[in-house]
Order: sequence, then structure tokens, then C-alpha cells
Amino acid sequence: MSTKSTSASKPSSTDKSSKGKRADPGGRIAENRRALYNYHIEERFEAGMVLEGWEVKAARAGKVQLTDGYVVIKNGELFIIGCQINPLGTASTHVNPDSVRTKKLLMHKEEIKRLVGKTEQKGFTLVPLNLHWKAGRIKCEVALAKGKAEHDKRDTIKEREGKREVERAMKSRSR
Repeated sequence: MSTKSTSASKPSSTDKSSKGKRADPGGRIAENRRALYNYHIEERFEAGMVLEGWEVKAARAGKVQLTDGYVVIKNGELFIIGCQINPLGTASTHVNPDSVRTKKLLMHKEEIKRLVGKTEQKGFTLVPLNLHWKAGRIKCEVALAKGKAEHDKRDTIKEREGKREVERAMKSRSR
């Protein structure tokens, strides 16, 4: 609890983490766009991640894939499965990197208990939305979501195509 208040009071921590090594200067490492297409997002939560050193280096290089990832709750702890972090070619020889290992997520116990209650309801699941940097640490945005039916997905596609057509019309009109 005290580390949370000290990290929030440091204004220079964002300056330190905004070096030009990462793939996205906005702080996003990876995004799960498929989750937004396949699920109705009810609530969003931010969780810390337990990572090894080579995984952090690979994340800085943008070698992370979240599309097949999902979150499970085991014994009151959150784990992300299917989040693939590909090791760099310059990884140390004494480290045996496993790109698809199960990674632990860190949240407060009260939040986890709330999530357990929600996920036990019919149709709710936990999906990772993105990985991002926050105060020099990698965080995972987890969503409490409900699966979309096929017709909802079609509606999403129609809406997206309608927006594209309007943008094209406005662009050609302005020329």
C-alpha cells in the first residue's frame, strides 16, 4: 500500500519510462483487438504482471501477442494463459525462455473476490485487453466480458463499414 502512494507521488517516473526503446511511445505494448470484437466489455481492471527479465526486454522490443490469451482464477489468484512473449535472439544462454508460459497477475484480494463472484455468473469471462507501461512497470488491462452472439458481431461489422463509407464520402467531398 505504501509503494502505491510513493509511486503516485513521483512525477518524474513517466519521464524515465518514456525512452525510445518501446514499440509504441504511448505506453501500449500489445492490444487484443479480437476481444473487443468477440465480447461485450462490462468492466475493466488493471493488474500487475509477474515477469522474468527476458520477458520485459522482449516486451520493450514489442514481441508480445495477446490475441489467444485468457485469464483464469485458481486458488484466489489470477493467471493469464496464452499470452505469448517471444524471446529476443540475444537472450542469455543460461535462461531457458518459454514463450507461452502461464503468467501471474497481481490484484487486490477484494477485487479478485469480486471477479470470482462475477465470473461464476453465466456467460461472464475474463479477457486481457492490452499490456501497457505504467510508472516503469508492465500492467495488463483485464476486462470482465460477456460473449457476443453471431448477429452482434455482424452488427459490429456493419457499423464499422458504415463509418468507413461516411469518412470516404467526407474525404472526397472536401477535395
